[in-house]
Amino acid sequence: MAFSDSLMKFADGDFVQDLELRPISTGENVEAAASVTPPASDDALFDAYSKAVVHAAEAVGPSVVNIEVRRRDGERAGSGSGFIITPDGFALTNSHVVHGAQRIEVTLADGRRPDAHVVGDDPDTDLAVIRVFAPQLRPVLLGDSKNTRVGQVAIAIGNPYGFQCTVTAGVVSALGRSFRASTGRLIDDIIQTDAALNPGNSGGPLVNSRGEVIGVNTAVIMSAQGICFAIGIDTAKYVGAWLIKEGKIRRSYIGVGGQNVPLHRRLVRHYRLPATSGVLVISVAPGSPAESAGLREGDVMVALNGEPVSSIDALHKLLTGDQIGVDSALTIIRRTEKIEVKIRPAESAKES
Repeated sequence: MAFSDSLMKFADGDFVQDLELRPISTGENVEAAASVTPPASDDALFDAYSKAVVHAAEAVGPSVVNIEVRRRDGERAGSGSGFIITPDGFALTNSHVVHGAQRIEVTLADGRRPDAHVVGDDPDTDLAVIRVFAPQLRPVLLGDSKNTRVGQVAIAIGNPYGFQCTVTAGVVSALGRSFRASTGRLIDDIIQTDAALNPGNSGGPLVNSRGEVIGVNTAVIMSAQGICFAIGIDTAKYVGAWLIKEGKIRRSYIGVGGQNVPLHRRLVRHYRLPATSGVLVISVAPGSPAESAGLREGDVMVALNGEPVSSIDALHKLLTGDQIGVDSALTIIRRTEKIEVKIRPAESAKES
């Protein structure tokens, strides 16, 4: 599912309002509840939980950095968090923390303020890599978001409101969430957690009880309690590797303006189409791959290389960097006729 943009607020935006605490009982029930002593087994469980949180904080805390973004005139433009992923100083953070920054200032957990710069950022996944120039850096241990389970302990570490190495803990509330980046492209593999995030937590690590980073904290739901999000670390590994290598993520485009539309049931049955919806072509960019392939306004795209094109988001997922310059088979419905055209996606920073 995708959350409405109007409900989303980055974790370096306005904080979530305080939760109003209410008594769970009144009168004699309160006295009875207060007199109950948890059994020893519960004490052991709480001790184990505390030890897990302490272990994760001690393992990852030294790798978390505070990021201050400065404008050209030197004025502060925002702040966030990040975490070291390599011994030579590469660190992950959010794109919305550093995108367009004229200068960044980094403070390490031990108080050092080394030089740093932005290596690259990808607004489509809200991820960025910075380089920190300092010796004796301690990288985090990266986990696997695919092995994450609902209900497991989740620990967020960051610098909310400038309070360095602040730790909050909760559980993984849900997996496989999706929401839109500022570019409009859908971000998948989102982890939902109730570990509290506040302004300044953006870009910090979400950690499991073993001290492994499983996500990059990024957003909260406005006016909600305990609904926070992190980009899965598997996505961050892939994007981070390309940003370190090339400073950007290569994606392909075909040059159409589109709109999601339902397909007539008779067409779906007659042509045995893989989906009940497609993408209506409402404009074709001059000189684009779509124009070269002969696409017209009114065509409905239904498949690319045999994969369903049921929506604009589905088309974006298929237009990866691997498709750049490669002849592909695009299946369209023109009026009531099914046609397959050859199209060669090109590389572009624009949305397709």
